[in-house]
Amino acid sequence: MTWLDTFLDFLNSLPDVLLYLVLGVSAFVENVFPPIPGDTITAFGAFLVGTRRLSFVGVYIATLAGSFGGFMFLFWVGRLLGRRFFMERDYWFFKAHDMRRAESWFQKYGYLLVLLNRFFPGIRSVISITCGISHLKVLRVSLFALVSAAVWNLIWMMLGYAIGNNWDAVRQKMADIMFHYNVGVMAVLGVLAVIVSIKIIRKI
Repeated sequence: MTWLDTFLDFLNSLPDVLLYLVLGVSAFVENVFPPIPGDTITAFGAFLVGTRRLSFVGVYIATLAGSFGGFMFLFWVGRLLGRRFFMERDYWFFKAHDMRRAESWFQKYGYLLVLLNRFFPGIRSVISITCGISHLKVLRVSLFALVSAAVWNLIWMMLGYAIGNNWDAVRQKMADIMFHYNVGVMAVLGVLAVIVSIKIIRKI
């Protein structure tokens, strides 16, 4: 049994009120510390809805609040600590290379990147930090980050609920979906990187 299985078994043993709280906190922590599999926990919340253990609205609001809160927390961390702090330290989960790439994306796409941040699971935390470093407008960032989290979490909730009340089947299906999704996203980003590189080379 993996640590995640142990954690999910622990979640299932909690009273409903605490369960909502832990789901929200898990969604928050997933943004702040990317290795935490927050989307899996969101899917587990949807599974508990499917088994009629929890309410759909309750789980959705809890995970949405956590996701949005996590994004804005990192936004303010980036805004307060500044670019130099992260570039000099080059943390393994907030790599300077990824942040430079995110900065170049912000120069081209601006707030659209905030709106789509939840759809980039591998770098969403880097996007939120870079957002703060770039001193984007707080209200606009808040609105776009909320919409992004609302759509992404709703998709996961609907998928988890639709697949059924067998957690092993839900988790495996989610893992397959996420794998193919990530491969697709990386392929698209790779093509875009090649196109941008070609344009830069031609200008030289």
